[in-house]
Amino acid sequence: MGKMAAAVGSVVTLAAEPGEDAFRKLFRFYRQSRPDSADLGAVIDFSAAHTARGTGPDARKVIRSQLSVSSVSDHDAHRAGLQPVSKWQAYGLQGYPGFIFIPNPFLPGYQWHWVKQCLKLYSQKPNVCNLDKHMTKEETQDLWEQSKEFLRLKEVNKRRPRSLLEKLRWVTLGYHYNWDSKKYSADHYTPFPSDLAFLSEQVAAACGFQGFRAEAGILNYYRLDSTLGIHVDRSELDHSKPLLSFSFGQSAIFLLGGLKRDEAPTAMFMHSGDIMVMSGFSRLLNHAVPRVLPSSQGEGLPCCLETPLPAVLPRDSVVEPCSEEDWQVCTSYLKTARVNMTVRQVLAIDQDFPSEPTVEKKRDITTEGFCHLDDENSQVKRAKLNPDS
Repeated sequence: MGKMAAAVGSVVTLAAEPGEDAFRKLFRFYRQSRPDSADLGAVIDFSAAHTARGTGPDARKVIRSQLSVSSVSDHDAHRAGLQPVSKWQAYGLQGYPGFIFIPNPFLPGYQWHWVKQCLKLYSQKPNVCNLDKHMTKEETQDLWEQSKEFLRLKEVNKRRPRSLLEKLRWVTLGYHYNWDSKKYSADHYTPFPSDLAFLSEQVAAACGFQGFRAEAGILNYYRLDSTLGIHVDRSELDHSKPLLSFSFGQSAIFLLGGLKRDEAPTAMFMHSGDIMVMSGFSRLLNHAVPRVLPSSQGEGLPCCLETPLPAVLPRDSVVEPCSEEDWQVCTSYLKTARVNMTVRQVLAIDQDFPSEPTVEKKRDITTEGFCHLDDENSQVKRAKLNPDS
């Protein structure tokens, strides 16, 4: 598919390693890129003054996407912490039908709630995380309480041991993804968070997917040296529904490729508050995150996270207040990290999971799976990290 354009400039001069495909070549280039150089000149920035900025040909592939404004009331958008859909900017890419990029549509301050939920609430039991593989349920019962004092002292003692929250790499919600079998099942389920389900339903409806059901979530917790390997999300039984991705914290580079890895991907920035929707043709494309970018202000937060959450919230809002104490912990964490929430509908209406062997049903979901994030200190081989590779 020639419509998948290759990046230009310094990327072209990067010599391929033996047997290296086009996607892996660009993944390696951006993994090694220098943020303050021309290395990132071909990366599309959807949030730059409502235009897609970039010096390469990929920037010319950007098109405006139409949203279903009437599908989400201003009141429901506000309940989820979002601006009215009429004020959102939405973009697509030529050659990637079904891909929608929405630069930060959140109301000022409302990202605080979702960051706090990822760190404080969603990381708690009965949800499943990578630490369960090596620790008991009692040891991972409340990662926030065990970590908050460590994070508050982060600026004072940089040589302190990492807190459990800083060792967190992924959390699964709803139908828990089995990293070994690469499947979901009815037996591996815990209640999906109602606030995240509501947020996801509004975003899906705005993108033309009324009736979307948030049934599974994978939260990724990135440090500055973390990457997300090349993969395709194909384990959901119903591929007609979109995959929703929400980013918070430090920026990152996202690569969206083709059906095969010999097609060079398009690179784009993901900033705090940005939302990506992958549906239709784009739902089953290779994608990856080769790089988390350190803040240009050193260990600082993106500007959109500096505005506090309003003290008075709508009575029926799914967003909850965030105390200064809690946000202090979140701030300490996010200065060198980012969090990503991906939400999926697993089953079609009236669809059931296929029957499983008895031995599979008896497995403990808290001891399964490998983290699909990698960092420079990881001892787990990348081949085991990528779901649906």
